[in-house]
Amino acid sequence: MSDSKFSSENKIIDLSRLQSISSRLRSKGKTIVTTNGAFDILHVGHVKYLEKAKSLGDVLIVGINSDSSVRELKGKGRPINDEKSRAIVVAALESVDYVCIFDHHLPLEFIARAFPKVHVKGGDYKVKNLPEKSFVESLGGSIKIVNFEKGFSTTSVVKKIRKG
Repeated sequence: MSDSKFSSENKIIDLSRLQSISSRLRSKGKTIVTTNGAFDILHVGHVKYLEKAKSLGDVLIVGINSDSSVRELKGKGRPINDEKSRAIVVAALESVDYVCIFDHHLPLEFIARAFPKVHVKGGDYKVKNLPEKSFVESLGGSIKIVNFEKGFSTTSVVKKIRKG
């Protein structure tokens, strides 16, 4: 942890602390919103997406896929940035209240501990196809799909960089 109380690293929490923080926030009447992803190379699409997610509640908690789960989901050569670096960059955003790294390709344990009222996914997903849909609903929450900013994706950024 950094010495500065304004350090983005102060927003990074582990799964063991997530449940108690979430319980405290809910007891104060706060609406918890969660989302998750790799957030490998942060771009304007990510920033707008996270701002929209934050607008759906009081507290935004972002689950960051661990390096091993990103490799499992995205393939060889990913992630570009390690999990700690990705967490610090996402935590630095004003719209993000907490960041938590999780080690599975599905965010079920992260969601269970965060206990969100709303779980947000990007516009390339369909609610009915989400594996976490029934789980979020069993907790009394709902899924919201937020449209992506057109023309922005990590994959396109990586392709552009590799092309030189």
